[in-house]
Amino acid sequence: MNAMDPTEVFRQEASELFEVLEGALLDLGQRPDDRELVDSAFRALHTIKGSGAMFGFDKVASFTHEFETAFDRVRKGEIKPTQELISVALAAKDYIRALIEDPQSTDDIIGEAILDDLKRFVSFDRPDAPIAEIAEAPPLAPSESKQAGWHLYLEFESHILRNGSNPLDLLEDLCKLGPCFVVPVTDGIPFLDEMEPEDCYLKWDVKLHAACDKDAIDDVFMFVQDEMKLTLSPLAPAPLPLFQLLDEEPAPMVEMAAPAVEIAAAPVAAQPAAKAEPKPEAKPESKFEPKPEAKRDDRGIATVRVQAERLDELMDRVGELVIAQARLTQLASSGSDLSIKMIAEEIERLASSLRDTTMGARMVPIGSLFGRFRRLVHDLSRDLSKPVEFVTTGEDTELDKTMIECLADPLVHLIRNAIDHGIEDTATRSANGKTEQGRIELAAVHSGAQVLVTVKDNGGGLNTARIRAKAEEQGLIASGAVLTDHEIHQFLFHPGFSTAQTISALSGRGVGMDVVKRTIENMRGTIDLSTRPGQGTTVTLRLPLTLAIIEGLLIRVGEGRYIIPLSAVEECVELTAEDERSRGRNFLNVRGNLVPFLRLREIMTASGAPDRHQKTIIISTGETRVGLVADQIIGNHQTVIKSLSKLHSDVTIFSGATILGDGTAALILDVAQLVAMAQSKVEKQHISEAA
Repeated sequence: MNAMDPTEVFRQEASELFEVLEGALLDLGQRPDDRELVDSAFRALHTIKGSGAMFGFDKVASFTHEFETAFDRVRKGEIKPTQELISVALAAKDYIRALIEDPQSTDDIIGEAILDDLKRFVSFDRPDAPIAEIAEAPPLAPSESKQAGWHLYLEFESHILRNGSNPLDLLEDLCKLGPCFVVPVTDGIPFLDEMEPEDCYLKWDVKLHAACDKDAIDDVFMFVQDEMKLTLSPLAPAPLPLFQLLDEEPAPMVEMAAPAVEIAAAPVAAQPAAKAEPKPEAKPESKFEPKPEAKRDDRGIATVRVQAERLDELMDRVGELVIAQARLTQLASSGSDLSIKMIAEEIERLASSLRDTTMGARMVPIGSLFGRFRRLVHDLSRDLSKPVEFVTTGEDTELDKTMIECLADPLVHLIRNAIDHGIEDTATRSANGKTEQGRIELAAVHSGAQVLVTVKDNGGGLNTARIRAKAEEQGLIASGAVLTDHEIHQFLFHPGFSTAQTISALSGRGVGMDVVKRTIENMRGTIDLSTRPGQGTTVTLRLPLTLAIIEGLLIRVGEGRYIIPLSAVEECVELTAEDERSRGRNFLNVRGNLVPFLRLREIMTASGAPDRHQKTIIISTGETRVGLVADQIIGNHQTVIKSLSKLHSDVTIFSGATILGDGTAALILDVAQLVAMAQSKVEKQHISEAA
């Protein structure tokens, strides 16, 4: 992408605004009386409309304007947002997104149908009572709703033009409320040689002759209220014609005199040559005052938008630096020069700090991912007629941006399954004494060097008997085989496995959960599944913080060296003589618990005699523990992960490779595959013993 492409920049900013708009609309469905949500939705719509017109997206600006107009009664509080209205508004949001991202895929007929639906919902039962009341009302005092107009004094911050706001556009919007008499105030304009071309020096004195309320004026300056000072006071009503004065009683004439006294201190109309700024003693109403804390610092900005490709490139360079630093450390340790050793230690410290800083720059709050699923739950709840409450926690938990991108699809499958299979229909929940509304909880929390992401529902739980019957039907297990519930539940991740009675648009083809497992394992993560009959199911995803640089345990097997991710290592023990004698059993006794182990020399077909004192590294995935027997444990190693080529795609026990300090390569062991291999050996051993 061209960094200076303004259209692409607009698309990125619009994408963020769509997230804000969708969140506000979904929240309105839960809190229809929340005025701040309505304002948030309108701010997003207004920005999309203005920016769209600026960048040439005329259809976007036109459609969004109609959207705003139709939704205006919600903002005025005349109608409450219903679920039907929210659904149509979400469809309108999707149409606007399509107009921006893929205009060729849209059809004007679809947009017109959406706008017709919006107008139909907002015009239903339109109340006419307020109009009749205004028509019959006697002349009102200025403090009441019927006003002769408003006197405004506008003073903008000097940097407003730099921020993309144009005061003339705001004045045009103000003129749409009614006839305006605008006088520019030029006393703040400096000499030409002192003038900054990007600063705003003008002020404006405006008389608005319209019977509108203050809220309508506030809406015009909604987006610049922190960058301006708005002084607002009511105008005096024009004197009545003589024939009306003769026909009416004198009482209203006394009432009409009051506002003239109140605003008599405003000298603008009487003295055109005088300064238009209102006098302090007049004490007019002031809606917006410049906020001291909102004063912007022109010396810098809070955030910078950086292309993701640049962060990836920076991470690659840091990885190369870490490898070079490891080589320098190894060279320094082999010599006796103290100054070289000191420099190596300093570079190691700086490289470690730079690595942490770069990884921190790639970290993204997982809440940016969680927000996408609110719409998914809303639509599924509507389509399946299952009321579902969606709750998220731990949105501030940070994860590498690459992990965030890879995690989206697995979570979609898990949430769809939870609503379609887990949450019961309303009648079943009522019969079981549950609330009619189901509940989906999506949570994230840090746990050491991992992030745990859980999807929990309060549905009926897993039907273990049905899963077992389906597994026997497909020939995955023998009839009558002794398996624990945990082992039976693992069949859900088998390709093509589904317990759904019928195939629907949502499920039934058995292509969801195996995709979840494969994706999570490719991310070097694991899946835990727990359920309680009648209470619900919890799926826990255990993920590393990043896919770029990890802490690893460097081991030696024969002449080869390998890396085990340190986050999977529980402990290291020595292989005893008793364990050596039980070669056919392949179990370790670790403090009274039997742990199966694998001899890496056999797996790697290492040559030569094994070391006399071999070591066992206990690794774990979820609740399963496995020992890996190696010749030597060398120590910790900062591991820069390099992907294997396509030629090695069939080698499943390795997840990648890294470069060691001496320039040689070391393969990274895939913990999940090794655990699966150990479980397979245990099952075969049980079968042979039973035979």
